[in-house]
Amino acid sequence: MTLPVHTVPPPSAARAHLFHDGTVDDYRAAVTAGADRVARRVAEATGPFTGVRPEQLAPLVDAIDLDRPLRDTTAALDELDEVYLRDAVWFHHPRYLAHLNCPVVIPALLGEAVLSAVNSSMDTWDQSAGATLIERRLIDWTAARIGLGPAADGVFTSGGTQSNLHALLLAREEALAGASPTDRRILLPHLRIITSAAGHFSVQKAAKLLGLAPDAVVVVQTGPDRRMRAGAVRHEINRCRRAGLTVLAVVATAGTTDFGTIDPLDEIAEVCATSGVWLHVDAAYGCGLLVSPTRRHLLDGIERADSVTVDYHKSFFQPVSSSAVLVRDRRTLRHATWHADYLNPARMVAERIPNQVDKSLQTTRRFDALKLWLTLRVMGPDGIGELFDEVCDRAAQAWQLAAADPRFEVLTASALSTVVFRWRPAGTPAELADAANLHARSALAASGLAVVAGTKVDGRQYLKFTVLNPATSTDDVAYVLDLIAEHAGRYAHTHAVSTPAVPCRVG
Repeated sequence: MTLPVHTVPPPSAARAHLFHDGTVDDYRAAVTAGADRVARRVAEATGPFTGVRPEQLAPLVDAIDLDRPLRDTTAALDELDEVYLRDAVWFHHPRYLAHLNCPVVIPALLGEAVLSAVNSSMDTWDQSAGATLIERRLIDWTAARIGLGPAADGVFTSGGTQSNLHALLLAREEALAGASPTDRRILLPHLRIITSAAGHFSVQKAAKLLGLAPDAVVVVQTGPDRRMRAGAVRHEINRCRRAGLTVLAVVATAGTTDFGTIDPLDEIAEVCATSGVWLHVDAAYGCGLLVSPTRRHLLDGIERADSVTVDYHKSFFQPVSSSAVLVRDRRTLRHATWHADYLNPARMVAERIPNQVDKSLQTTRRFDALKLWLTLRVMGPDGIGELFDEVCDRAAQAWQLAAADPRFEVLTASALSTVVFRWRPAGTPAELADAANLHARSALAASGLAVVAGTKVDGRQYLKFTVLNPATSTDDVAYVLDLIAEHAGRYAHTHAVSTPAVPCRVG
């Protein structure tokens, strides 16, 4: 038999940009040039932000003609520096105190570089090979840290919102198990999810995506400590049942976004166990406690959950995205399984071929687990836990600073690394304080010297520190408090002459 002659197509300019054995030198040069740009910007940053406004930056981006390439890496990086890097928000800066964005560790950045270049897809074994085994090993490791038991399993996701959606999908299907299509249509509007008033909004979003009724999410109010009460959960379960409704899940939170509080997991687990209700624990923020050398006990009871959300990209110092959903009983993951003949035919299960798409809501999916794998292999879990302990300690110190300062009011101390407070010296009207705090947050961001978050509590405007950088010092916190007081005080003095000027330590 004569083999066909392999004809090499003529080279083209576009093909020169493909990553393969003939372009490895170009790959090294391009990646090194990009890393150098980022490193230079990080080294030169004097604050977490430049304060650029959308109306300032948008014309620069809009003016770029994407149909006319620059055809030069250096020129493209120069342009990128102008439209992105120069005004990027630097989470590594110690005065970034806003959202749940963490600085990232170098072993994870190494993982990011490797996984992007290899470009494994995590849906099937024949697209990932060892990557599948690494992800599965990390799921087993996390499940063991939680204490879910030998039947546990899970899968990596894009983030806490997807993890919560995934868990509640499984809970919905368990609640409807055995129902005929007709019965499902009848039962679906009667399903309810119980969660905390301090819980994450993704619970409401998940209920909508899952086709539940508009009033499907039953919100339990919290006490002054911003924690969901087990007695209130029991009351709502009983009330729903008396009304002919089915509670498909209770969602407890281990690390609320606004307050960093942890619900009484063991007590809520007991209520769910005696009531036969699925317990999901949203530990997207608090999962760092799983590796804490000193605070692991704060998660007591999480081992009794039916499903758990963890966000490694919040408290394991990983780059976005890196999250997972874990379940106590791996059989429940079947509710996310769909076999496609071209991809993961059912026969592969009998052949014991591990296809992660059988567990996932996603099909094509990045090998984000590699970042955590290299972090654990270089730093170890205790190293990550020590960093998380540091930020929790710093937040406690920040709370004490604000509580001792007559210019500020603080809410309950967080078990994690959040401080909720507001500028309101004695005698300041609440409405004026609301406006002054809003102004202070905006003015602070515009200055570029610091970034803080804001939220509403009981209808009033508060500010929020989310401390996730171990490099943040008490001096940084004191400096930012002074800046807030300066901006808020000036605003109040301008808008209410009767309000006395507020002394500040910043000139």
